[in-house]
Amino acid sequence: MLVTVLLLLVTLCAKGGNGVETEEVRRPGHVSVVIVGGTGDLAKKYLWQGFFQLYVNQVNNGNTFSFYGGGLSPADQATPVLFDILKAVSCSKDVSQERCALLKEQFLRLSRYRQLKSLEDYQDLANHIEKKLEEEGMTEAGRLFYLSVPAFAYADIADKINSSCRSTNGAWLRVVLEKPFGHDFRSAQVLASQLGSSLKENEMYRIDHYLGKQVIAKILPFRVENKKFLDPIWNKQHIERVEIVLKETLDVKGRIPFYDQYGVIRDVLQNHLTEVMALLTMRLPRNLSSSEEVLQNKLQIFSSLLPLGKNQAVIGQYQAYRSEVQQELNKTKDHVSLTPTFAAVLAHIDEAQYEGVPLLMISGKMLDERVGYARILFKNDIFCLKNHNSIHCKPKQIVFYFGHGSLQYPAILVSKNLFKPDLINSEWKEVTEHSDISVLGLPISDYYVQTPTEQRDAYVELISYIYAGRKNSFISTENLLASWGLWTPLLSSLASSFPRIYPGGADNEGLLDIRLKGKDIAYNSEVVIISRDQMGGTSGNGFQVMQGKFRSADMVSAWAEELVEKLAADIQEAAEAAVHESGVFHLALSGGSTPLALFHRLALHHFSFPWRNTHVWMVDERCIPLTEVQSNFYSLHNHLLQHVRIPYYNIHPMPVQLNQRLCVEEDGGAQLYEKEISRLVNGSSFHFVLLGVGYDYHTASLFPGHKLDEFGESLVALTESPAKPHQRMSLTFSAINRAHKVAILVMGKGKHELITQLSRVKDNPDKWPVTGVKPANGRMVWYLDYDAIIG
Repeated sequence: MLVTVLLLLVTLCAKGGNGVETEEVRRPGHVSVVIVGGTGDLAKKYLWQGFFQLYVNQVNNGNTFSFYGGGLSPADQATPVLFDILKAVSCSKDVSQERCALLKEQFLRLSRYRQLKSLEDYQDLANHIEKKLEEEGMTEAGRLFYLSVPAFAYADIADKINSSCRSTNGAWLRVVLEKPFGHDFRSAQVLASQLGSSLKENEMYRIDHYLGKQVIAKILPFRVENKKFLDPIWNKQHIERVEIVLKETLDVKGRIPFYDQYGVIRDVLQNHLTEVMALLTMRLPRNLSSSEEVLQNKLQIFSSLLPLGKNQAVIGQYQAYRSEVQQELNKTKDHVSLTPTFAAVLAHIDEAQYEGVPLLMISGKMLDERVGYARILFKNDIFCLKNHNSIHCKPKQIVFYFGHGSLQYPAILVSKNLFKPDLINSEWKEVTEHSDISVLGLPISDYYVQTPTEQRDAYVELISYIYAGRKNSFISTENLLASWGLWTPLLSSLASSFPRIYPGGADNEGLLDIRLKGKDIAYNSEVVIISRDQMGGTSGNGFQVMQGKFRSADMVSAWAEELVEKLAADIQEAAEAAVHESGVFHLALSGGSTPLALFHRLALHHFSFPWRNTHVWMVDERCIPLTEVQSNFYSLHNHLLQHVRIPYYNIHPMPVQLNQRLCVEEDGGAQLYEKEISRLVNGSSFHFVLLGVGYDYHTASLFPGHKLDEFGESLVALTESPAKPHQRMSLTFSAINRAHKVAILVMGKGKHELITQLSRVKDNPDKWPVTGVKPANGRMVWYLDYDAIIG
């Protein structure tokens, strides 16, 4: 793999390298700008404004422009849409109204829509550009294509540009690509290879709009400008930790089809926060304007980062996300998404300068505030014996504040007990008048504060860099693959992990607080806490995993993640006790989607479980081949059995298929399973039976509307679902109620009405079959998550 990557990188670098061709930059003439996807949301919100600003800034600098909005729609349909977008562009405050009106009029005249669908469309565009140049006697400076389209279209469009839209007179070509740049290392590698067959490396500008934010673009210059202060303290002896945080209050409604494939790590951490981390920790280049040196120093940091595994991350998912997925992706109420909407990742750099320094990258949706920042927190070796609020004893930190939150403008803040930073660039100013606010634990008056003289949008900045041929603020192929090389193993290790569910907003309280333990990271609270108001409690400050009563039986309740963990621990405790007492543990498991989280938990976290002494039985089974996806055994095998070391002869699927037939009564499948239970299970009493409850109150495959007592003392019977007349094989009440322990697991908002109703009804197994579960000599426990209780 490594050899392949190196060969690919060598090939790509040979095509163009990372340096800027200065002749390209200086060459005056006509520039053709083409936004492919020119009527899309990104173009409407940011791109046309960015290119209008470019035009305003360059109109008197020797170059002329043409602007094209490209798309799949015919010109007669899309042209009015495009011009509605163009009419909305605006000038900066320093441009007068009269001049702004003139510039907008000129910009509109220079812009037009073109359908760009087939190769012929791109050839027609090239012919149009060349004809225009010839008619007006203009020298061509370059062509800029901005691909504001889904990533799967990049390779095809790049091929069309390469084959038909290259200038024949030496003008430069620049092609801008929006993230995502792949889904993991392999997909990024494939995409890089595809693009590399059409474009040179120095022609590609992979855009990460975070690198256009003025504060982030200022990180390296700030480090250089204040080198005399920072050099002595920019190391493990003085830095306590580095935090890079992006908190958002919004959900992801409307973006679910994209977001559910990518999640917060791919959407934010792998790109935005990783790039900021590299800028903070990389070795300073001798020449800030050298794209090649900046890239090589970034790559050095990537190669020095310790590998990221499951112990270096915690993930969460806001509570409403599941229903949003079900709605936007047209999934059933039982569908569970493992996509994280919150993640905190702990990284370390294996270099002497940063040895042992924690690097925290944190981002999430539906958090308590919208804010973004990078903070370097320094150790404080001063103890104030008398005045603990003395400036000397306050936190010592440098904050690169991206915006929002308590401070509404981007800024660089340096604690006054560190040093006063130099102000070299006239594009930045010092703020001396402060409002009564705090930033990360300190009153703003305790900081030296610098902010941009004029705030500019990130896309405006990056578009100006693209035009100038500055590659520093863009992602090279090497940079991209190095980043995916870091993140892909972590993403793979988290693929089956269940994120902690959090309610969202201020209700999160301390739910997502994290704790560092050496090189590992974990949630600070081992169990999820829910407030008294939410649960109607009467004492104490909150509830952890709660224990109480439901329908006169024992009840355990918690948020879903902790509930599943508690159930898994209880099963292991029962298993160990049974093995200690009799050398064997008999476990009967039900099907459906509810226990999948439990199966994952048992497979991934309970390595000491006595699987070699465990027999696994089925509570019920559909009358379909065991190899079909709808089979309960198929699901149990895929999610649990194949991942644990259990002897094959300890696994007991229900014999629903005998004599090449499914559930034919005279084949005696039910009697065969009953005999096997009687032979192996002492007194036919399972040690532990796991049940669920369907929306019609059925449990196992015992459905309402049947005379369930007609099964008598039989342990196994054939049944039929009234809703869908499909036959099933099921344990009977006789078998279930002989068990030592019966657990009934109910999870999800969709089960709230069911739980409410069950809390009121009397026992009536024919109408509400689950009410017939009453272990004769055993214990019954309801495991209910807060979603099911609260709704």
